[in-house]
Amino acid sequence: MAQILVVDDSEVIRTQLENYLTEQGYDIATAIDGLDGLNKLRTDPFIQLIITDINMPNMDGLTMAKQIRYEMGNDLIKILALTTETTMEMKKKGKEAGILGWGVKPFRGEAALKAIQRIVVK
Repeated sequence: MAQILVVDDSEVIRTQLENYLTEQGYDIATAIDGLDGLNKLRTDPFIQLIITDINMPNMDGLTMAKQIRYEMGNDLIKILALTTETTMEMKKKGKEAGILGWGVKPFRGEAALKAIQRIVVK
């Protein structure tokens, strides 16, 4: 089962993250939006970390994080954002939703890997 769930509506970003993190030894699952992410989380008890985009159709990353934290009552899952959003207001909303870290696209392997290594044990 997966250790990391990548949630992004961009197939390119999902594939980049999946390929890079798999090369680093992590088991990866992917989801196309927040709704899909919640469904994957509910069926995979081994997920330790979610890397999510913020702006997605059907359900955005902030809403997904809020549902994980407040409706599911899960504060064990670590959530990182990887997004084009850079405003302090959006980062504040992310923190309030339970997002622990904020990365800005484009994806930078080494920077993301350092953040992930602090959170996830292989």
